[in-house]
Amino acid sequence: MPRPSPNEIKLRRTAADDVRLLHEFELDEASNALAGTKPRDWATFRARWEEILADVDGTRTGVTPRVIVADGVVVGAVNISPHDGRDSIGYWIAREHWGRGIASRAVGLMLGEFARRPLYATAAGHNAPSIRVLEKNGFRIVSRSMMAETARTVQRETVTLVLE
Repeated sequence: MPRPSPNEIKLRRTAADDVRLLHEFELDEASNALAGTKPRDWATFRARWEEILADVDGTRTGVTPRVIVADGVVVGAVNISPHDGRDSIGYWIAREHWGRGIASRAVGLMLGEFARRPLYATAAGHNAPSIRVLEKNGFRIVSRSMMAETARTVQRETVTLVLE
């Protein structure tokens, strides 16, 4: 039986104490299969987060990092970051919290905080739940293309969405 939707969802700036937990979320095999991604090793992950967290106002990295807190528990992350020269939103929810409406609500909160448009997002073509989250928040699909394998992603169809 699915767990009920949380009563309270909040975003807060990602802190150094969150990084280990976020890495644990990224190591989940089912999450990576759905997202079409590959987990980073701890040293690479930590180094990137040290860079992001040191950039308090986001001027060097362009990243606006937030953790998602549901009923007092960190359950994922949502970030705005530059991707292909455009502002893009991305998020990751711990698998044990899938299907509870958390991603949709967290994306909505982030959109309220980050008003600059257009805002883009990408999702693996087979990741219908993620595409649905974005569409619920007003994004529309603008393209589908094959993405070559990279250090961070598997070869996959990628859907690009925009919120104008």
